[in-house]
Amino acid sequence: MRTTFLISALALTTFVLSAQTPEQGQSSISTQRRAGPPSGPVPRLPDGTIDLSGVWVGGGPINDIEREGGLKPGELDALMLPSAKALMATRDVTQEPHNRCLPMGVPRTTPFPFRMVQTPTHKAATHLFILQEGNIHSYRQVFMDGRKHPPDPDPTWYGHSIGWWEKDTLVIDTVGYNDKFWFDRRGTPHSEQLHTIERWTRLDLGRMENKVTIDDPGAFTKPFTVTFMATLSPPGDELMEYICQENNQYGVHTIPGFNPLTGETKK
Repeated sequence: MRTTFLISALALTTFVLSAQTPEQGQSSISTQRRAGPPSGPVPRLPDGTIDLSGVWVGGGPINDIEREGGLKPGELDALMLPSAKALMATRDVTQEPHNRCLPMGVPRTTPFPFRMVQTPTHKAATHLFILQEGNIHSYRQVFMDGRKHPPDPDPTWYGHSIGWWEKDTLVIDTVGYNDKFWFDRRGTPHSEQLHTIERWTRLDLGRMENKVTIDDPGAFTKPFTVTFMATLSPPGDELMEYICQENNQYGVHTIPGFNPLTGETKK
């Protein structure tokens, strides 16, 4: 399953590079990517608020939240409760919910891009949406209108998010998660007591930092903070349609020996 996913991801990434801006050609886009994110001042909306728009890549963990989040080796394991360690020991990548087209949760990301949409833009935003290309083409809704969390939210993949600005940093406070998604491919677990606080700061035109505090007394002995960097994609890049449906077996009957449960094909 892991091999199948990686091959598919690499194939789709190659397709993205060649298809999104055909007038430039694949080689010029690749050169732009190797040159790093664009430089320049932080853009702002008409009301002075930081403009977070653009197509971004990164900003969260994929394979290993400990390593990719800037923690020391073994630091997260030392914070994990025995019950969480026992649960993680039963997991391997073939059981990965995200590989089965289920939402990735928070603060996880994918190799594919995302876009933040602030609305409205002529005055203080009441909502912010994070659109995800990867997997199920999903989105997060962040309420920016001053409301509070409901007293007993229904557990969901992305939870209930409220947001506000602290100077030029967007703060997203989320509760009400289910316990079904993994923080990374290693299977790092959490419980329904999970509470995350994300602090998104656009450092310049091409870089945005996401500093995430994870508080989950059901899985860890104390809160911890991990930090990730998102980079702005070249002009012309857009989110592409990515259709992924759990147990979608359309067309697999044409592949002799294909097992849809494992993603493997017998030779």
